[in-house]
Amino acid sequence: QVQLVESGGGLVQAGGSLRLSCAASASGRTFSGYAMGWFRQAPGKEREFVAAIGWSGGSTYYADSVKGRFTISRDNAKSTVYLQMNSLKPEDTAVYYCAARSAIVVRTYASDYHYWGQGTQVTVSS
Repeated sequence: QVQLVESGGGLVQAGGSLRLSCAASASGRTFSGYAMGWFRQAPGKEREFVAAIGWSGGSTYYADSVKGRFTISRDNAKSTVYLQMNSLKPEDTAVYYCAARSAIVVRTYASDYHYWGQGTQVTVSS
C-alpha cells in the first residue's frame, strides 16, 4: 500500500516553469520497489501519460508532447518523485496526477498503475 501526495502546482505564464513533487508513504514495500509516473487530465479530456521513471531513475519515458521540456526524477531516500516542467504552454493546463506501479518495470498506461494521488492543478496562462 502506498499513499501519494502531490504539491507544486499553480498558475504560471506561458514560457515559465514549475516543479511538481510527489511524496510517497509506503508500507510493506520500499519506495524503490515502485515505478512512478505522472499523468494529467484537462477538462473534457481523458487522462493522459506525461512521464514515467523506473525504480533507480535510470529509465525514463516521456510523452512526445512534453519531451525536451519536462524532466522526471526521483529521490528514493526521500520517497519523492519530481516533475520539472519548463517552457510551459497553455495546452499543458491540467490536473497532474502522480501514480505508483507495484513493479520496477516502467509502463505508460494509466491502467498499469495501482496507486494515485489526489492531483494538483497546473494552469498556464497565455
